[in-house]
Amino acid sequence: MKGLYLVTPDWDDTDRLIAVSEQAIRGGASVLQYRHKTASESLRQEQAAALLKLCRRLNVPLIINDHLELCEAIDADGIHVGGTDASVASMRARLGPSKIVGASCYGDLQLARDAQASGASYVAFGGFYPSRVKKYAVTTAPDIINVALNELNCPICVIGGMTPENSRVLIEHGAHMVAAISSVYSVDDPYAAATNFSQMFR
Repeated sequence: MKGLYLVTPDWDDTDRLIAVSEQAIRGGASVLQYRHKTASESLRQEQAAALLKLCRRLNVPLIINDHLELCEAIDADGIHVGGTDASVASMRARLGPSKIVGASCYGDLQLARDAQASGASYVAFGGFYPSRVKKYAVTTAPDIINVALNELNCPICVIGGMTPENSRVLIEHGAHMVAAISSVYSVDDPYAAATNFSQMFR
């Protein structure tokens, strides 16, 4: 896993969500995570199914944030869990060896060690910068990437206020993926934004 890790915003307009997601994937996004914290169950089902169809057509994996039953119901490619959500081990046991299981580890290297030992496919560190979408402490130092690279064998994703400009230093430290929401979904040209992120990994 490498490149731009696209995370969806809390948009209720499914057509708009699909259209912008397609632009971003065509621009180079390599992974898409469906995350909508305020959606109803029916809207979440509708959007996840539509995104899965898009991802299958464009050959990128779809990760579901938190909702295991939804992940199983549509046969998505994997799930992402937070540090306070269901354990990585339980997700791996439920989904089996072939699915992707990602884990938020914030600025905590021990969480990352534990996640990898429990079967995580990748770990996510952050926030590194203030985010317009997610609220968390901006306390993660870039050096955690170097330490993690020496200890872990799984890909490392960085999150939190990512832009093509400020993520470059984290990629130079060795980050395998950069997660972005607003820097792609809230700009005039999502294709160009995704391309700007993706080019840094080439």
